Amino acid sequence: MTDSVVARTDAPPRAETGLPRRWSPGGVAGAFVLAAWAGLFWFLWVTGREAFYLSTRTDWVVPVAAVLLTAATVGRLASARVVAPRPLSARELWIMGLMVVPVVLVLFAPVTTLGTFSAGKRAGFSGTGVATSAGDIASGELTLIDVAAGETSPEGERALAKRAGETVRFVGFVSIRDDTPADEFFLIRYVVSCCVADATVTQVRVVNVTPGQFVDEDWVEVTGTIYPIGREVIVDASGIIEVERPDRPYLTS
Repeated sequence: MTDSVVARTDAPPRAETGLPRRWSPGGVAGAFVLAAWAGLFWFLWVTGREAFYLSTRTDWVVPVAAVLLTAATVGRLASARVVAPRPLSARELWIMGLMVVPVVLVLFAPVTTLGTFSAGKRAGFSGTGVATSAGDIASGELTLIDVAAGETSPEGERALAKRAGETVRFVGFVSIRDDTPADEFFLIRYVVSCCVADATVTQVRVVNVTPGQFVDEDWVEVTGTIYPIGREVIVDASGIIEVERPDRPYLTS
């Protein structure tokens, strides 16, 4: 009796290798979600649209994510054929559907950038983590990053003040507020460290403008003489031309 029980206990389980395998709904759906996200990152990388969401410091995540998610999709599909597939529940379908919604929005929504409306709701440039020093501001070509950094410390402010009377050339978009004189506008550019979620604003006041020549959101190149006055920077324009929105609309601090 004992030998019989031992014989039955020690017997190897029936092999499942000969049983037919079928596609698992959960496995296929999971592979579809991974493929959707992989496709999104490939799209952003190929079209260069990562510049509308990430800074140059962090845009490396796009090609890395594209490759890793593609590999994950292949692996998921390879393991999606099982002996006993389980149907997907309604809850699982809803969750997977919601995971694909951001992909659809990014792919099919119009491409937009932060603009005048957001400028009034964004903090001024803080200078946190910026490598621009007072020495950098005091020499070389002045940029909007220099202008922004110069307004964040007494040393930077003094260095920027010494550049008064020099000719500058800045590219940004026009912002006209309710109290802006007709012959002026603000030239604005967003600065990001990681992504658009941490965007801050750098701006200069442009004077000597032809009234009505430009409207909100126009991208322009302003050439003129810079006059830093305390924490306000004025550019006396000698030339303003309308330009296309840059491929990288945000500056990186």
